[in-house]
Amino acid sequence: MSDTFRSEGWAVRPSFVPHGVTSGVTLLGDDNGLTQLSGDPQVAWQTPWSEISSMQLVRFSRSLAFFATIDGVRYVWRTNRRDQYDEIAEFLAAKGARVVRRRRRAGVIAVVVVVLLASLAGGIASFFTSNTSATTLSELKAVNLKIDDLPSGFYATTGSLLNYLFSPPGKVYVATTTTAPAANSAWSQVAAQFQHCMGVSAAKDRMFGAAGQQPAYQVSSPIFASSAHGGLEVGSTAQYYKTTTMVQKDTAEMSAKNFGSCLVASNAALILSGYTVHVPAVAAGENWRPVIFAKGFVRGGVTTLVASTPTGATTTAPLHLVIAIVTAGHYEVTFGAIVAKWPASRPLLGNIVNTLLTRITQSGSTAA
Repeated sequence: MSDTFRSEGWAVRPSFVPHGVTSGVTLLGDDNGLTQLSGDPQVAWQTPWSEISSMQLVRFSRSLAFFATIDGVRYVWRTNRRDQYDEIAEFLAAKGARVVRRRRRAGVIAVVVVVLLASLAGGIASFFTSNTSATTLSELKAVNLKIDDLPSGFYATTGSLLNYLFSPPGKVYVATTTTAPAANSAWSQVAAQFQHCMGVSAAKDRMFGAAGQQPAYQVSSPIFASSAHGGLEVGSTAQYYKTTTMVQKDTAEMSAKNFGSCLVASNAALILSGYTVHVPAVAAGENWRPVIFAKGFVRGGVTTLVASTPTGATTTAPLHLVIAIVTAGHYEVTFGAIVAKWPASRPLLGNIVNTLLTRITQSGSTAA
């Protein structure tokens, strides 16, 4: 086995410093630690092996990914070069890294069982039609969450609580003229809860109320699940708006200090309504504002789901709903997660949010 390795052509997420270089990275390894070279002129970041944990090297069909946790932050380095895989794998395995030669499909972890009510199926999707158009759709689909964005062990699942909030994966919805939901519908009750929490009238509310404007297109990712952190599920919905002004007006409402806590509570109420005739009142959650490494906007929140099954039994363990929205240019992307352990999963979820934000800020459709 070689005592050192050097490999060029990597990209890293997140950057080691805010707004730092994330591409054109060279990785060096020796007995002392891992060194990253990046920038022009090059800057070296040296980390002893004793300060690096949870290392994984994964070989995909066309790329390599190296995951490692440093100072509580989960980093991922990716490269399309696979010619050095054997050398790097042997070296990192000797340093305690887990080497995965093919993506493994973990068993499904059933954290809770629900019956999806037909009246709520698709959530927001019920306000759209499924006609398609060629405009910007490829870019819109590209910004959503993908399996390659996630550590090894994740797999696509269809039996998730997030199905209440996200439309079917890959299906494009186009804005159309709609009528308001019935006064006593679950949607109207959730809207009323959100507006009361925010202290905004239905007439001025852009999230659920009359002031809102429909995106031109909407599409969701699959829901991905993993047994990590006691079990978690993640997914995203991307929306494209015709003008950046529409996004800016939405972002202004999202800038309210209690937006994240109110949004996550209203979404929790929508999920929990699957167990009862009426939408339950859910207290405001906690704001969550991930640290971001790209120019853009993010707000989020987290709350605990306390649910009973239709037979009256409670869930076996507390679950947490995490919601975050990122905006830039023409895009708004909503990220959702169901997690068993919070805040232990916060670094991983923060990295995912940064991945989504980076995509919409680098898209060709961010300009006005």
